[in-house]
Amino acid sequence: MTVKINLVLDNTTWYNTYMEYRSNNNILFSCKYHVVWCPKYRRKILTGIVAERLKELIKEVCNKHQSELIELEIMPDHVHLLAGVDPQFGIHKLVKLIKGYSSKILREEFPFLKTKLPTLWTNSYFVSTVGGSPLEVIKKYIENQKRSQRG
Repeated sequence: MTVKINLVLDNTTWYNTYMEYRSNNNILFSCKYHVVWCPKYRRKILTGIVAERLKELIKEVCNKHQSELIELEIMPDHVHLLAGVDPQFGIHKLVKLIKGYSSKILREEFPFLKTKLPTLWTNSYFVSTVGGSPLEVIKKYIENQKRSQRG
């Protein structure tokens, strides 16, 4: 659903903008998060077919849990995810599901991951809301991660 918002500052119209909101029947929301996490010991194992399979698994989890995958970039030693999440579901739950499911499947499909690492992911991750920054700026930052690592 698109809602037109008039932002008002000191009794004058500051500017008009269009914002995207989602609804879960009782809440109208726009909760977008930039999340970054790493493999255990920050090993550079997220390459080639492992990276491609990880992308598929993350998309699968997001779709299953009605989370909007806005942008995704897999780097050799970390993952950037930009996602819209229902506030009643929560970003922590989504990250936990993505990391748990992807670890299980990737370690089954790629046995060498079991021998290199005791677990696939670290327990920690970075998360930041992106409401204060224009969404396009964050998307461009994530899209440009691979290019900035090459040079």
